[in-house]
Amino acid sequence: MFQDDPFLMPRNAANSRLFSLSKESGRNAAKYIIKQFPQYFDKTFAEPNIPCLMPEALTPQIEGVSEEALKERIHLRRVKDSVDLFDQLVQAGTPVSLETTNSLLDLLCFYGDGESTPEKEEEKEDLEEPGVKASEQKAPKRQFQRGSQSSGSRWRENNNAERIFKIMPERNAHSYCTMIRGMVKHGASAKAYDMYIDLLNERHKADVHTFNALITAVPYLKERFIERWELAKVFLNHMAQQEVQPNLLTFNAVLKTLRRCGGVGRSMSLLVIKEMEALDIEPSLATYDHLLFIFYRGVDLCPSGIISEVLDDIQKRSFTPQDPDDANFFATAMQVCCDLKDIKLAYRLNKAMEKGDNWKFVNMDRLNAYWSKFFSLLCMMEQIDVVLKWYKEMSPSLFCPTPKNILDLLQALDAANHLEVIPSVWEDMKQLGFNRRQDLLEELLSLMSREQHPDEIQLAFAKCAEDIKAVHEQTGREQSPLEWTASALGHVAVLFSRAGRTQDAWNMMERFQQINRIPTDQVMDEFLNCAKQTNCPGEAIKLVKLAASLGLPSSQRLKSRTEKEFVLSEKQKKTLESIKSDSDSSDSDSDSDSDRD
Repeated sequence: MFQDDPFLMPRNAANSRLFSLSKESGRNAAKYIIKQFPQYFDKTFAEPNIPCLMPEALTPQIEGVSEEALKERIHLRRVKDSVDLFDQLVQAGTPVSLETTNSLLDLLCFYGDGESTPEKEEEKEDLEEPGVKASEQKAPKRQFQRGSQSSGSRWRENNNAERIFKIMPERNAHSYCTMIRGMVKHGASAKAYDMYIDLLNERHKADVHTFNALITAVPYLKERFIERWELAKVFLNHMAQQEVQPNLLTFNAVLKTLRRCGGVGRSMSLLVIKEMEALDIEPSLATYDHLLFIFYRGVDLCPSGIISEVLDDIQKRSFTPQDPDDANFFATAMQVCCDLKDIKLAYRLNKAMEKGDNWKFVNMDRLNAYWSKFFSLLCMMEQIDVVLKWYKEMSPSLFCPTPKNILDLLQALDAANHLEVIPSVWEDMKQLGFNRRQDLLEELLSLMSREQHPDEIQLAFAKCAEDIKAVHEQTGREQSPLEWTASALGHVAVLFSRAGRTQDAWNMMERFQQINRIPTDQVMDEFLNCAKQTNCPGEAIKLVKLAASLGLPSSQRLKSRTEKEFVLSEKQKKTLESIKSDSDSSDSDSDSDSDRD
């Protein structure tokens, strides 16, 4: 997937996605150049010449106004040229066969009456890509008035497809079915239903693909859940009356509609599965995806029995792509495992995903989501040794951890009292670009500074604190410096103090006064302990001055500790006394003021 170059390797999920999109963009750019300038790519140097491996000829070879020229342009997917040539044939009085006109309708309905440009090709891939629910995302969530179109609809009123359909001297079932499927695909569900009524009035029969499209459009035709299910049953009854044999996509369309039928979906979905078994139709991954969504969405989670039965079936099979929604299953199932907090189900799901070619159903985006949820569940439910083993195997070869994954890992290390691993996690955070995430920095510093650790670990923690200090002080053209918080300053000062880095710790103490923050008593005591261990009475006196200048109640206690625990010179004693005298004088001034009153 990635170049074998550390500099080019993506460091996080966003960069991985950008890398994949860049590769696809390069392919589309190459296709565009070949399509726009075919005259520069007419030389064939391959020996032997293998036609199926050569670029497809995209330049029309038939000149003039004829039905054969129209067929060629339809084959080349030149939408505008095909429509113009058809209009010329009609104006010249040349009859166009029903088969050719239907082919033109197929082209127009597929591309939504737009030109077959690279942008349209990308849109086509997006619509057909597994996991992108075009009808759910592109069409309005609640569009129930018939005859009205949403602002995002791509089916224009009286477009070329409708115009050509109206002037056709003869229409057959194929003509109606093409229009219905095109309208459903491009968001005109109400128009598609009206077209289906016209088809019935003309005593034509729809094919299975048309019924599948209509069933998918049901949520956009009815508002109430029970009405949606009743309309879906109407279409199913019509299939039986017209002797149209349902296929896998028919049942998947029914389940997809039941996803948006609330409690009705739960009560009817298992009956749909039984009907599939009765017709000897094997479910696809999309079937199971719809089933899990119906039973495990929202707060009311069902017991793990259904997903367990689904995994029993999946572990016995190796699947092939049959439905665009097949690619959603593994991410959906892993989310269910996380919601149920069932690590055993997650292990079974992962084993099923690795069987045969099932891993191919998880593309780059879903792969990162899948492993991210799996890792979060591991951090929540597994022993820390198992978590770290998976972490080393998964990152960054299988997925790029998200900030939530790092936070889950830190919490797992805290729960297992394995905080010595934090420095290596910090190195990973820098690689992933998370070294400026305020929430992660706060959690990291809090864990490192909470308890005293052996000297070797404290030195490693101090190195992490030094990196975090550098991040806060970093100034760049594109990056604004991070603002110090009182807690972050205190944690860094404590870590420097415990590592014996007195000067670095004092620099952090001075920052409190600079940014108008108040250090806690723990921070002051840790610094004083550090000054005592390194035999720096001067630093202890500075601390007392700082506490006095900030007006902290602990200043008197710090003075007492400094007098008792440090060997002070006469000058240092006088300095300490002067700090005491200043405070006393301020107290006496206030007393004299009260006496005057």
